Amino acid sequence: MNDFLSRLFWGEQEEPPKKNGGKKRINLALQGGGAHGAFTWGVLDQLLEDGRLAVEGISGTSAGAVNAVMLADGLNRGGPDEARKRLAEFWRAASLGGDLPAVQRTVTDKLFALWPREGSPTFDWLSAWSQYLSPYDLNPLNINPLKDLIERFVDFEGLRKDGRQIFIAATNVQTGRLHIFPKEKISAEAVMASACLPAVFQAVEIDGAHYWDGGYLGNPVIYPFFRSTDTEDVVIVQINPLERKKIPHSTREIMARVNEITFNSALMAELRAIEFVNRLIDQRRLPHGTGPKQYRHIKVHRIVMEGLGEHFAASDKLRNDFESLELLHKLGQRAARRFLDAHYADIGVRSSVDLKAEVGLERG
Repeated sequence: MNDFLSRLFWGEQEEPPKKNGGKKRINLALQGGGAHGAFTWGVLDQLLEDGRLAVEGISGTSAGAVNAVMLADGLNRGGPDEARKRLAEFWRAASLGGDLPAVQRTVTDKLFALWPREGSPTFDWLSAWSQYLSPYDLNPLNINPLKDLIERFVDFEGLRKDGRQIFIAATNVQTGRLHIFPKEKISAEAVMASACLPAVFQAVEIDGAHYWDGGYLGNPVIYPFFRSTDTEDVVIVQINPLERKKIPHSTREIMARVNEITFNSALMAELRAIEFVNRLIDQRRLPHGTGPKQYRHIKVHRIVMEGLGEHFAASDKLRNDFESLELLHKLGQRAARRFLDAHYADIGVRSSVDLKAEVGLERG
């Protein structure tokens, strides 16, 4: 076993699992995807309302990072009901009908939320200009409307004292490496770094390093859970679909599909590593456990937007009228209910995702 896999899978906890009032323990891995993060809001809302799961760890990237800190802050302040309330209030405030100040709303409308639908004249005009102007030209004051909004909702000082493990992923622009912000270093700036779209915002500087969207290298990250939590169950909330029935033909469709594949590639790499280690554990070639030199047998579950709304195009990830966000929220609720109906019994027992089929090479 090479050092990389050893570092990922060796457990470090020797204490017995914690009791959570009979609830099944999970880690949540929340994928990014712009305004499609409202789908994740719906998933989280339903899981919290159901009440049968206890969240031990949360990782998030981009919009997933935003949902991660909203969820963790709400749970820390007042439990599931407070978390549901804060998620709903955040997405309402971030929408077109929200209460952002005028200057911030203008930037949001132009650069993040209300990018026009594909095929419209305005979309073509903005697409053409984006080929020549960078965010340093279009947004020279580097106004980021989400930063103040997140600071308004999240008590980061209290969050750092919470018992849950939280991980936020970002991409280091200069080194090209994945950077994980652990709970102790999470701030509004770290969340903004994770959600920094290079074509929209200037790179976020933290302690002399510059960061872009974490989705390029970890969307979402799973491996930090292996050394920091007791549970071996990970529920992935996946926004970018693995499969599309329609073959892309236009330039925009092709680039949208390339982006979907790109933003899933890091997740697929992690799933391959998990499947490999699980297989060696099953073959008794690796010791299973949580102690030193032992390996976790990770049980993977997934709630995916795939199949629930193929009419949502990639450009819709940049729309934030509340009607669209509310629809995504309802889709997320429905997907979570379906997951719980089909796979609640699997949690703590087995993966509900066929990893071997998922990560295997296509042949023929």
